[in-house]
Amino acid sequence: MAAASPAQPTPERFFNFVNAHQQTEAMKAALELELFTAIAEGNTTAQAIAQRCNASERGIRILCDFLTIHGFLTKQDTNYALAPDSALFLNRNSPAYVGSAADFMLTPRIREAHSRLTDAVRQGGTALGQGNMDPENPDWVKFAKAMMPLSSIPAQMAAAELRKGGESHKVLDIAAGHGIYGISVAKQNPDAHIYAADWKNVLEVAAKNAEQMGVADRYHLIPGSAFETSFGEGYDLILLPNFLHHFDPPTCTTLMRKVRAALQPGGRAAIVEFVPNPDRISPPTAAAFSLVMLATTPAGDAYTYAELDQIAKDAGFTRTELLPTQVGISRIVIAYT
Repeated sequence: MAAASPAQPTPERFFNFVNAHQQTEAMKAALELELFTAIAEGNTTAQAIAQRCNASERGIRILCDFLTIHGFLTKQDTNYALAPDSALFLNRNSPAYVGSAADFMLTPRIREAHSRLTDAVRQGGTALGQGNMDPENPDWVKFAKAMMPLSSIPAQMAAAELRKGGESHKVLDIAAGHGIYGISVAKQNPDAHIYAADWKNVLEVAAKNAEQMGVADRYHLIPGSAFETSFGEGYDLILLPNFLHHFDPPTCTTLMRKVRAALQPGGRAAIVEFVPNPDRISPPTAAAFSLVMLATTPAGDAYTYAELDQIAKDAGFTRTELLPTQVGISRIVIAYT
């Protein structure tokens, strides 16, 4: 039997890559129109969806077909249905709805930073000055408001994993943002007091979330820069959720020394990060996050476990551990005093 001949080269991958912006705009339009919610409510034809979304039937049909091509919908004859991920995460009536994350991920500054990627590649960092790292950047308020749903389940999973290492009583949440990581620890540890560190305008969002979730009496605010503000001391757990990737290794090491000094003997630091494999091309989502850091920060990166281990040890931690459980699309690295 003759061996199969190799596939002929095709420009299709290039064509799809250059047009990938269409996927962004299609998702943005679908969220704004509440298209996924409309289908979840039982509107399955283009005509019915169009009526519910106050849009043209032709426009809805073309958008729904595009979303079907990319796996967000299914189609049988002229009827559309939600794919499982869409039903869970993109229906506004689902408790796991994450569509609000687009409000931060598609901010004008983030999109502009990526539009100037050629300059960022040439100079090795964002082409927009400090990128997202300007002090009191209002986009971080958008982050706190928009990204909590996307982080909620991972935060609960992280809190459960951390509880296996013992109860936490005094907890510092650095770059708390929406606060959900610290709040989840507080919910699972009734005696825990959470000290949330972030910019003042961002902490206003976290404080409201803590109040809504019933832990306001155990939620304390430390406003200011994580590199300049005093954390205090005596913590048995310090959380660093998705923060180190914004900086180069020497800056991360400086912060981790400060973290080490704030921990009591036997305390732990929990680093939640996108952690690519040593090849830096897998798993795809974690590895690709480096490009976001190139576009939006002067020197940030997605760090491998070996790199995070070295940062922690250079800062005075005795050892680290990469927990096997994945939390959302992130991993947890525990640094031990």
